[in-house]
Amino acid sequence: MGNRVKGRVKKKAIKAASHSAMGSKRKLSRMGKKQKKDHAGLDATFIGRAACLKRLQISLKDFRRLCILKGVYPREPRGRTPSKKKGQVYYHIKDLRAIAHEPLLAKFREFRSFMKKVRKAAGRNEKDEAARKESYAPSYTLHHLVRERYPRFVDALSDVDDALALVYLFAALPSTGRVAPKITKKAQTLAAQWGAYCATASCITKTFVSVKGVYMEASIQGCNVCWIVPHSFTQNIPSDVDFRVMTTFFEFYETLLSFVLFKLYTDIGVRYPLPVTGVDVNKSSSMLAANLHVLSNVLRSSGNAVSNAVTAAVEKQNTAFKETDKEVNSSKSSQKLLKTVDDALKKVQNEVDDEDEEMSDNEEDGDDVDISAPLKAALDSLTHEKENSIGLGKAMIDDEASKRKRLFSGLTFFMSREVPKGYLELTCLAFGGKVGWEGSDSPISVKDPSITHHIVDRPKLPLSYDSLPKSREFVQPQWVLDCANFHFLLPLGKYGVGAELPPHLSPWVDDEEEGYKPAYAEEIECLKNGQPLPEENVEEDSDASDNKADLLEEDADGSMDEKEKESSENSGEEEEEEEEEEEEEDMEKKAIEHKKKTDDEAKKLAKTMMNKKAARLYGRMQHGITKKQNVVAELHRKRKKIQVDKDNKGKTVDGKTVLKAKVERLKSERKTIEQDYEKAASSGSMKKKKRKTKK
Repeated sequence: MGNRVKGRVKKKAIKAASHSAMGSKRKLSRMGKKQKKDHAGLDATFIGRAACLKRLQISLKDFRRLCILKGVYPREPRGRTPSKKKGQVYYHIKDLRAIAHEPLLAKFREFRSFMKKVRKAAGRNEKDEAARKESYAPSYTLHHLVRERYPRFVDALSDVDDALALVYLFAALPSTGRVAPKITKKAQTLAAQWGAYCATASCITKTFVSVKGVYMEASIQGCNVCWIVPHSFTQNIPSDVDFRVMTTFFEFYETLLSFVLFKLYTDIGVRYPLPVTGVDVNKSSSMLAANLHVLSNVLRSSGNAVSNAVTAAVEKQNTAFKETDKEVNSSKSSQKLLKTVDDALKKVQNEVDDEDEEMSDNEEDGDDVDISAPLKAALDSLTHEKENSIGLGKAMIDDEASKRKRLFSGLTFFMSREVPKGYLELTCLAFGGKVGWEGSDSPISVKDPSITHHIVDRPKLPLSYDSLPKSREFVQPQWVLDCANFHFLLPLGKYGVGAELPPHLSPWVDDEEEGYKPAYAEEIECLKNGQPLPEENVEEDSDASDNKADLLEEDADGSMDEKEKESSENSGEEEEEEEEEEEEEDMEKKAIEHKKKTDDEAKKLAKTMMNKKAARLYGRMQHGITKKQNVVAELHRKRKKIQVDKDNKGKTVDGKTVLKAKVERLKSERKTIEQDYEKAASSGSMKKKKRKTKK
């Protein structure tokens, strides 16, 4: 029986059931292969950064670049952390395998070996050889990564927010040693191309000026794209920012934006990139103006193709007629072929005849040449192409975009030199206005009588503006942004030169959801609905009361005795009516209190019937609701206080200024605190007093 020992229990067979008493270690050693270390579980799924570098055999700099370009980010394992890897940065094994098969990895290795050769030549003082080898540097593209990460155009459009924010940031940075000049120039070009498209297609929907910059939102093919434009100040580059990482992000976002702009420009019938030359840039005051000028020229030239297509259609019909009807007399056919384009166009417009009449005419005059049909087809195709070229295709524009385009239609804006031209020009053009500025490249001169609004950001107008035409209005830049946000031409009284501006409200705040609506938003809503303003109501009431008082005084001079008799007779009736009204108000108050009491009792009863989990959830909900109500109440309190101060001309109810009242309040609070400390010092320290009270 082998090594069988008498008195020992026989071991179970290898094919024992899983629920048998065999130990797990013995079963694993007998029935399966023992697992190696770090081959299963969290240790095999999540790998540290040092292990990733060891597997890929690349430097940390190249690994960071690959992760950024590939879209791979560190992950945190759910639950417990892997053993012996606490405090590390983890990457998933699937992401690591994707990086290992990336073609860019081979390019990075080629570039590393190439740089070794260049350094070797430079170390030998062979400068000509090193310069010659620079032309053989390996190059790569990121097109496959964009197609891989964004399989659909909608995906790329929804992720273009970060790309635009970084591009506008690099466009505003100075070209110093840490930021290469070619990167700044490329960023300015991309920002100008994006702005030119948004202005032409009327995509801008919202704008808001904040401390960080100007937030802008565009609606493109049903997708909202939001980005921030930095203020045109001198940017100080911080020393603690790693620009190598930002440059890698810009490298990928540059390719992504090029893909998106190519698709958008192709949809409007314009070839991308725009043929903007250095001469155009030098003639213009900004890159955006140069791109807008070139884009308008391209669209205008595409619109002139109608006459060329008409002549081509006529020539095509002539050649077809010559091939089919060779036996017809040449003189007769030439006379019939010499129909003018105007006659054909009239025939296209006057398509009212029935098909039977057309067939009979064709049968009777078989030799007649009809060029209206091909001419109509050519015109239809050209109108469709023209719609696409100016952004009127189905995929490009909708009813909302056409409404935005009509907001500033017929208005001409001229911007002074102190006004930031970038985002204001973009907003005015996107909403259908015409823009001019102080400069040699401006399409509109400063003395043009067609200017309707002169945008000025000064406390008062200079004397040189007195010679300008009087037909224009001088406004501050906020008027343009507020009109664009509310989609309504606001009155100019509050936006005049040197006037105190109304609050600049954010278009992204939902007043109904927040539970509070600012006073200026209510005023604009009344203007849009054609309702009277609250202030106007107050003034009208006061005027009406004054008029009534005047009439009463006039009547009192003539018939004082009659009024005294009538008042003595009606005094008893008025007192009875007042008593009845008071009784009705008391009844209404009691009914409201009773209803509130019953509702509270019903809520308490329903809460007692809840289980513990539902009661906690209900408590959290009520806590959030009360917190929101407290915020709204605080906003109403501040609003009321501001209104009172404004009515009292910066003074409180007692007649004191706001600053003086604040100083007195702080002094009184300090006195109360000092008195508390004096009392505590007389009876011992405050800590001892607290201890005594606790005992």
